[in-house]
Amino acid sequence: MYSKKTIKDVDVAHKRVLVRVDFNCPLYEGTVVDDTRIREALPTIRYLLDHDARVIIASHLGRPKGDHFESQFSMMPVAMRLIQLLGRPVSVIGGEKIAGEDALSASLALKDGQIMMLENLRFDDGEKSCDLQFVHRLASLCDIYVNDAFGAAHRAHASISGVPEFVPAVSGLLLAKEVETLTSMLENPKRPFVAILGGSKVSDKIGIISNLMDIADTILIGGAMMFTFLAAQGYSVGQSKMEADMVDTARQMLETAKEKNVNLVIPVDVKMADQFSDLAYTEAVDVDAIPDDMMGLDIGPKTGRMYREVIREAGTVFWNGPMGVFEFPSFELGTRCVAEAVAASDATSIIGGGDSVAAIKKFDLADQVTFISTGGGASMRLLEGKELPGVMALMDKEA
Repeated sequence: MYSKKTIKDVDVAHKRVLVRVDFNCPLYEGTVVDDTRIREALPTIRYLLDHDARVIIASHLGRPKGDHFESQFSMMPVAMRLIQLLGRPVSVIGGEKIAGEDALSASLALKDGQIMMLENLRFDDGEKSCDLQFVHRLASLCDIYVNDAFGAAHRAHASISGVPEFVPAVSGLLLAKEVETLTSMLENPKRPFVAILGGSKVSDKIGIISNLMDIADTILIGGAMMFTFLAAQGYSVGQSKMEADMVDTARQMLETAKEKNVNLVIPVDVKMADQFSDLAYTEAVDVDAIPDDMMGLDIGPKTGRMYREVIREAGTVFWNGPMGVFEFPSFELGTRCVAEAVAASDATSIIGGGDSVAAIKKFDLADQVTFISTGGGASMRLLEGKELPGVMALMDKEA
């Protein structure tokens, strides 16, 4: 059960409501090319507008330098897409300062059911440093604060954990759904619980693997980090990407899995390449026959079939990280195999943000999984068993 108050627990009518969203959308030539994050926040925004709130949208976009306006990181294209989706005007307020006098005047002029958007929060250095003056400026814009930015909830920034110290702070509908879904998976999964972990570095996934050892029944390993595990088992990995300083850690993880009776599964074959290119010469080999002059860029077909069978029997599946360099068609088969198995499974299937989402969309399978998380870093932090600053800052529901 989600323990924080949401927008449905407070009276928002006639109130200025600052909504922190994660509208960090990919742009191409000034146009939003993937509006998923905007669409996911629409239920919260529409609820507020329908209940006569005066809505101020705030988000970051990209990585500006943080001390001045940069046109390529302006929120204007995002606002234009939001206008199309909402069917009502949305003004973008910039001025000399983000959340400065112009924004304050505009917020006070809002009428019930109207909406405005602040320029990119990261145009001000105070956002990332959680500068108190910037926090106060943001807080002055609103009577109620709403966090619906799950994708940024792991960051202790001014608009995430700073503003809630000064105004009543509640959760948006998306944030509540994300946290409740992932927490429920960790606390009460339907079994067998299968976690699929890919990506390039064991060092990035230590906390997740360690925490899942106490929760999951099976952990399937893919991506470049499989070569660190293979090295820990004594195999030569050729020119494959491998973290030499993490081999001992990987070896300890394999031992811990045995002690805890968790099935930590490492690939039995890999797809090799003579260069990092889609045009490379390729060869699928067993893990005990990796050539010294080649690099692995995907799990092999035997492993794909083996993983598919494990996924088929699962009650809950969590997937984060591709099995290989799926951006290259020559090395997408492992990731495609896993994606199709997850989509075909009767299990509760949760895609944990990041490249896994890109993969599931690339193979047109997004509508065949149970839940797709909008936050890679935030979902990873939750899976490590850690708190999210953006959630901790919100008001608790009364017992």
